[in-house]
Amino acid sequence: MSQTVFLDPLDVLFLRGNKLFGDPGSFGESLVPPWPSAAAGALRSRLLADAGIDLAAFARGEVSHPQLGTPQRPGTFTVTAFQLARRFADGRVEALHAPPADLVIVDGQEKAGKPTVTVRNLAPTRLAQGLASSAPLPLVPVLAESQRQKPASGYWLTEAGWRKYLAGHIPEADELVRSSDLWALDLRVGVGLDEATRSAAEGRLFSVQAVALRQRHHPDPRGAAFDTGFLATVAGATLPQTGPVRLGGDGRAAAITGADWQAPEPYYDDIVRARRCRLVLTTPGIFGSPLPPGEGPGVRAGWLPIGADASQRREDGAIRFDLHGVAGWIVSAAVPRFEVVSGWDLSQWQPKPAQRAAPTGSVWWLELDEGMTAEALRKLVERGLWQERDYDANPRRAEGFNRVAIARGT
Repeated sequence: MSQTVFLDPLDVLFLRGNKLFGDPGSFGESLVPPWPSAAAGALRSRLLADAGIDLAAFARGEVSHPQLGTPQRPGTFTVTAFQLARRFADGRVEALHAPPADLVIVDGQEKAGKPTVTVRNLAPTRLAQGLASSAPLPLVPVLAESQRQKPASGYWLTEAGWRKYLAGHIPEADELVRSSDLWALDLRVGVGLDEATRSAAEGRLFSVQAVALRQRHHPDPRGAAFDTGFLATVAGATLPQTGPVRLGGDGRAAAITGADWQAPEPYYDDIVRARRCRLVLTTPGIFGSPLPPGEGPGVRAGWLPIGADASQRREDGAIRFDLHGVAGWIVSAAVPRFEVVSGWDLSQWQPKPAQRAAPTGSVWWLELDEGMTAEALRKLVERGLWQERDYDANPRRAEGFNRVAIARGT
């Protein structure tokens, strides 16, 4: 059983990414949406405060929470979805999705003063005989077009567009939302503090991006018809339905509101009959080992999802996949350039290990084995791309990483 809440910011947010800042003259970029660990930390802190548990004792592992466990051994609490979202005046909440990597959005020629937007998709294609490639899989995702155009960024899929994508269709232009309609960036200047006196240190000015999510009450000339916030779905815990949480840097506040929202049901029966599907990351995927201190990102980490075994290959080069009862062959992939995920561990008061992550929206095409069932596909989505042993030992599981959706194959 899971619960979903809408996190409504009460102020600008400092959603810090993976880059250090704070030195004189440095610049801190914000990450929208933040990693799901931001929502996990906010909600877990609220649960501990509501239970009256001493936070310092919990951090040292001296006290456990029935749903959170301990920092070293997570309990049943698991973030199963974390997305940008908007809430309309009638209370309806809509999740917004980052476009998957197999969709290409293009701004075309202007018509009636507005650029025309088109959406195309990549199709897994077997290269012609004699054409060599470094691609590690038998099919290469190809965009067939008669004229080269530069892809556009800064768009989000509406829920209608996401449902169409899961059904194996291409979303329409009116099923996209621009980032500029959802938030604005506000440059702020910060002052470094002297550690001894806790007062402003001379010559230590830095700048940082604040994120102002669009709200209906804002004096916006475009007249926003919705409040922009975040949707968080949690399994294995009872969430508060009202009250504040601290979200992001500098302890900025957001309000919790219970949300009547359900993720769209994928077309499991159709996928089983066709024996083809696409695995799509809905949060960043951490598939490799933590990076050794001093080493550059990506030295030992991989791009293949958990469940893939590169040592098992078909004659055509397809890679074996087997996880939570879903078995088949990875025949193609669209995985953008990696990002590095870390964060701050409050219990240990030190940075979390930096780990290479496949970005949200990464796609893998699978050919499924015979005898696959809808129940197995459903279990894979519920459990995420984690081995069973990770449920007892890996804190990143509870934080909401490695979540996946299953779409019809193309």
